[in-house]
Amino acid sequence: MSKNFEFELQELVENGKHLSPVLPEHIKNYLIDIDGTVCDDIPNEEPERMATAALYPDALETVNKWFDEGHVITFFTSRVEEHREVTEKWLHENGFRYHGLLMGKPRGGNYHWIDNHIVRATRYEGKFNDMVEKNVNIQVFG
Repeated sequence: MSKNFEFELQELVENGKHLSPVLPEHIKNYLIDIDGTVCDDIPNEEPERMATAALYPDALETVNKWFDEGHVITFFTSRVEEHREVTEKWLHENGFRYHGLLMGKPRGGNYHWIDNHIVRATRYEGKFNDMVEKNVNIQVFG
């Protein structure tokens, strides 16, 4: 894992007050779920299975390509903190390059992310490769 970034966050100031920094426009901040997205879906109730979870090879190739292009890669998972070691070991042994790992994502799906920054969501449906532009319907505040 590497926490070194090849860029500097852009500081924003509005009316003399600092705002949250932003990434350069050409850098993406990928937040990638683990279970069922880059490997077999392993439930928290059986964490020992993570050690032998099958890797989705196209995910490894794509994630590491994004890392090499300078994008920020952060994995997140519904696993609890006590499963961090087995999760990090699996990511390392399978060759993933990334910047961070967030534990404790709420379980159950049907996620609706509300943020003051641009959020783009892509549902994994069996193929992990480069993104393409598509027009879709989304929910917005009225």
